[in-house]
Amino acid sequence: MASSLLALLDDIATVLDDVAVLSKVAAKKTAGVLGDDLALNAQQVAGVSADRELPVVWAVARGSLLNKLILVPAALAISAWAPVLVAPLLMIGGAFLCYEGVEKLAHKFLHSAADDAAHREQLAKALVDPAVDLVALERDKIKGAVRTDFILSAEIIAITLGTVSGQPFGTQFAVLASIALVMTVGVYGLVAGIVKLDDAGLWLSRRPNAAAQALGRAVLVAAPWLMKALSVAGTAAMFLVGGGILVHGVPLLHHGIATAVAGLSGWAALLSSTLAEAVVGVIAGVLVLAGVMAVKRLRAG
Repeated sequence: MASSLLALLDDIATVLDDVAVLSKVAAKKTAGVLGDDLALNAQQVAGVSADRELPVVWAVARGSLLNKLILVPAALAISAWAPVLVAPLLMIGGAFLCYEGVEKLAHKFLHSAADDAAHREQLAKALVDPAVDLVALERDKIKGAVRTDFILSAEIIAITLGTVSGQPFGTQFAVLASIALVMTVGVYGLVAGIVKLDDAGLWLSRRPNAAAQALGRAVLVAAPWLMKALSVAGTAAMFLVGGGILVHGVPLLHHGIATAVAGLSGWAALLSSTLAEAVVGVIAGVLVLAGVMAVKRLRAG
């Protein structure tokens, strides 16, 4: 009996160790989506009154959990009954990441600062206009954020599924559930902190302590730059992660890049292969965007 119990504990420990390792690998692969997820969701609550920011974040977090309750069983069903679809879904997710990155860059360069300023001014006027239904405005923002979360969550689940596709069902479930929960808690916990950074800075700047005032002013200055840094990092990660998925999914590309960097030293080879994957990501994103625009033109015509 004792030996059977020890054997069972050893099996459990082995499975948990596999889950921990695979979760760590999956978390690294989905980190590219995480940065963009943070920036997008923090921007989604822009224009909401300060006392409603946290309730809105909480409402979106609940929607995110519901998204994952749908996506995780769907991913497990695909892995169990149609595993051949895992690789194509992963490639589609990678291509979509690259497309989103190019679309963000296109929006940045095709829309002037005046357009963005006009949009912010419109939001500010809506907050003080008694004729505007703020409840409806808030509800629309929540719906938009949950839709965005569904797309990003699908990408995270698809990437994670590709990591654990060859593992037993129990391990797949544990890794997918862990990643889904950790990503939701981590993203929306950080989003809540980010949207309240300016309030924290303002509170500190009004303290009688000179050090607290200096820290508060520094936080107020740093908050908008943090948002910009998250957006830039998220966009770059989209090309790196999406391009990496596409490169590893196309043997010819993977072999070509591996051959090209074979003669380089460790860091040089890593940087060169990473840059090559990013370039593939940019090219793929441009091609997908061109295809989407062509379809839109055809439909409009």
